[in-house]
Amino acid sequence: MNARGSISAWCIDRPIATLLLTFALVLLGVIAFPRLPVAPLPEADFPTIQVTAQLPGASPETMASSVATPLEVQFSAIPGMTQMTSSSALGSTNLILQFTLEKSIDTAAQEVQAAINTATARLPQDMPSPPTWRKVNPADSPVLILTVSSNQMPANELSDYAETLLARQLSQINGVGLINITGQLRPAIRVQAQPEKLAALGLTLADLRQSIQQTSLNLAKGALYGESSVSTLATNDQLFHPDEYAQLIVSYRDGAPVHLRDVAKVINGAENAYVKAWSGEQQGLNLVVFRQPGANIVETVDGIMEALPRLEQMLPAAVQVSVLNDRTQTIRASLHEVEITLMIAVMLVIGVMALFLRQWSATLIVSSVLGVSLIASFALMYLFGFSLNNLTLVAIVIAVGFVVDDAIVVVENIHRHLEAGDSKREAAIKGAGEIGFTVVSISFSLVAAFIPLLFMGGVVGRLFKEFALTATSTILISVVVSLTLAPTLCALFMERPDHHDQHKVTFGDRLLAWYERILVKALAHQRLMMSIFGITLALAVAGYVAIPKGFFPLQDTGFVLGTSEGAADISYPDMIKKHQALAKIIEADPAVRAFSHAVGVTGSNQTIANGRFWITLKNRDERDVSASELIDRLRPKLAKVPGIVLYMRASQDINLSSGPTRSQYQYVLKSNDGAALNLWTQRLTERLKDSPAFRDLSNDLQLGASVTRIEIDRRAAARFGLTTTDIDQALYDAFGQRQISEFQTETNQYKVILELDARQRGKAESLNYFYLRSPLSGEMVPLSVLAKVAPPSTGPLSISHDGLFPAANLSFNLAPGVALGDAVQILERTQRELGMPDSIIGNFQGAAQAFQSSLSSQPWLILAALVAVYIILGVLYESFVHPLTIISTLPSAGLGALALLWLSGQDFSIMGLIGIVLLIGIVKKNGILLIDFALDAQRTLGLSPEQAIHQACLTRFRPIMMTTLAALLGAVPLMFGMGAGAELRQPLGIAVVGGLLVSQALTLFTTPIIYLALERLFHRRQAPQSGAQPTAS
Repeated sequence: MNARGSISAWCIDRPIATLLLTFALVLLGVIAFPRLPVAPLPEADFPTIQVTAQLPGASPETMASSVATPLEVQFSAIPGMTQMTSSSALGSTNLILQFTLEKSIDTAAQEVQAAINTATARLPQDMPSPPTWRKVNPADSPVLILTVSSNQMPANELSDYAETLLARQLSQINGVGLINITGQLRPAIRVQAQPEKLAALGLTLADLRQSIQQTSLNLAKGALYGESSVSTLATNDQLFHPDEYAQLIVSYRDGAPVHLRDVAKVINGAENAYVKAWSGEQQGLNLVVFRQPGANIVETVDGIMEALPRLEQMLPAAVQVSVLNDRTQTIRASLHEVEITLMIAVMLVIGVMALFLRQWSATLIVSSVLGVSLIASFALMYLFGFSLNNLTLVAIVIAVGFVVDDAIVVVENIHRHLEAGDSKREAAIKGAGEIGFTVVSISFSLVAAFIPLLFMGGVVGRLFKEFALTATSTILISVVVSLTLAPTLCALFMERPDHHDQHKVTFGDRLLAWYERILVKALAHQRLMMSIFGITLALAVAGYVAIPKGFFPLQDTGFVLGTSEGAADISYPDMIKKHQALAKIIEADPAVRAFSHAVGVTGSNQTIANGRFWITLKNRDERDVSASELIDRLRPKLAKVPGIVLYMRASQDINLSSGPTRSQYQYVLKSNDGAALNLWTQRLTERLKDSPAFRDLSNDLQLGASVTRIEIDRRAAARFGLTTTDIDQALYDAFGQRQISEFQTETNQYKVILELDARQRGKAESLNYFYLRSPLSGEMVPLSVLAKVAPPSTGPLSISHDGLFPAANLSFNLAPGVALGDAVQILERTQRELGMPDSIIGNFQGAAQAFQSSLSSQPWLILAALVAVYIILGVLYESFVHPLTIISTLPSAGLGALALLWLSGQDFSIMGLIGIVLLIGIVKKNGILLIDFALDAQRTLGLSPEQAIHQACLTRFRPIMMTTLAALLGAVPLMFGMGAGAELRQPLGIAVVGGLLVSQALTLFTTPIIYLALERLFHRRQAPQSGAQPTAS
């Protein structure tokens, strides 16, 4: 294509049109920027549904067999489900259903509801309500946690205010999704029967239950339709207060009424009496707020904070509302750090251009192209529906280095023509026309390296899709701007080099002279240089095999989650005492700003032997340890509290576990043989505890729960006309916290709970105090006649299933300096050494499972990037050979990246892998600049390959140094970045800096040798017919 017919020449001839179109691009970016949502990471929604079923008082075995299994059988038939787990404990079952990323969550919800409807006939008939489901996203963390506390108000009243006033009002704010209340004690009326008084009056617990159910109702009554008006009928059929229930007449004896108060205490209480929560040292509870999918986190939290003062005015003065954890603080801090990193990168790049170009006009022109490209990229981000997050902003930071490459190559070539004496207009037309093909080659091959990222599967692919498209968009914009705006500005404003300055010996001239001397020696020792290339390739492969592998770097978000576990048979009062002992230790640590904790059946907790801690740390500059270091510091202190263990993990922006976990990583064992599963789980756990690679290793088998077994004498029961169902119902009335009725107010619905008096509820001897009525004779039969208490035994506190099989979950953190890949190998090796039978299947879950998947795909991802780059270069050069020369620059980059990661103590994580992919796109630029010039010199000037590549190296040395330094300095702020979110960015910066340093040191000498070797090996065909214009004059 003639240079004068190129798009650059068109723009040079129409400067006003070019400037106005550029202004339009900038304007679109400026308009789009404030409209971009803000998030820590790109959207990565897991289509996940949580199903909850309750049968108060039912044992874990009953919940697992009678509730979990029938539901699991129906759920297993739903298409697209990738994982189904359940956990059954006393009175409750939680199931987590996870679907493929492509499955619509709405479709999944419809199919789950249909499965629940089908399973209903097989579920226990006395369940107080059908199983319920809700959409959840385990990958998303809460955006805000509020604590509601009071030292004066009863806990059940405090819970009522939190639910009816705060939670419901906050859920109406734009962007707010699910709100969980942890530590909630929902108000209820508790009827505490006194069995000795019932027996004295010939009454049973069933009599109380039926009486209450029949005398407190809320039914339709109709209306009076008169000739002149209509009047709705209302009655006092519903009872609301304990005093009203206490007045109920449950029977008559000798003509005198027996009131409920005569045989029971009626009090205000809670639905579940075994929940306790604190905010610091005060009683309190947490409102855990999640956002709606796609909602702007910062705007959502800002809306909540704006509404809070108004809502607090509606609360009693004794209630305090405070912020325990505001996720936007770390998000704002992290994004602010990235913005500072971006500014530093831009300034460093501009400084490099000023050093080499030695002209402010040229420097400002390149800076203008850089600014326009970056600002315009925000418009495309908005068009694609992306957010401002750590990965997209890192993509822009990295783009600073290679976006400016296009402008540097164009401006440097125009600058060279000005030095040769051409006018500004002629220099701009010639320089841009000659270099246009090279710019397109560099940029398209760089874009090709990102193509495999767009096809990555799973959640990792979802995360890096925005990264790849943001970088690609910025690159493509820079190509257009570099070939339109840059030559136009050069033709208008670029200064001609000072004649006297041309004779000055500059730093660049001395560097070029040094390079030429070394290059001549390298060309004279080609076998040595080929050996160096071969060694570099071998070391790069060996380095990849040897370097420890990891997943995502652990972040310090300033928030720590804790799961406590007491003995399986621990009492509720003992659990409270031990939890408060843990709280005192945590409160005393100087890095802790605030915390809350809870015990009992609340939120994801299913037993009183477990509890939760939510710990907010001070700002990073106000504490001397990271979140992980705090956990290591607290661990030995907390271990001194006997009878309880607290497992902690640093909260992460991305959570790949399907449910609540004790530690960062999980491994699941499952088998159809429950006894064998328990045995081998314990053996594996004990063996792994001996390994120094693991911290906080535990399993969820809690097998020491105390079981009081009652042996029913069926013959004795039959003599009185009683069945096992009658006895089970009597026991359920006494000990099951049975929900027997409910009442409605204007704001909520509340339960009525039947139970034994508190003095006798925890004693096996109380079985001797209550009676059943014989349907045959009407006489009162002591339960002790019908059943006996067997010797004490033990059973599971909870039962887990994974895909219809009994399962056990191992959780662990890693010791400092241990990579996840090493831990995976140790675990798998230990399992083989133990000789675990084939009937027990083990697999990783959550982050460890995603790591294994990504590890197997890493070589293919790198290979795909190489193939994509080779294909694009082969198409552009119409050659099978020359792309190999260009790609030969990559082994040294890989070696440098791996070496610097290893020297800095980093493992090879996903971020390091992305750095390698980036290097594939960046480093081959050196080869393109050299090969493009050499081919043209051979074709147009008739030079030999040796002469052509020698001249190419010297002529292209300055743009190669400028573009490499620009890319390197663009990554340096990432490498040395501190502050919030630095853990995520540093491996990427380290990989890019290390790769560029080593590749620049080697490829300037090895690439010419590879070029000559391939020229000798393959007979060159006629000049490529790619239509490329000469790239040098």
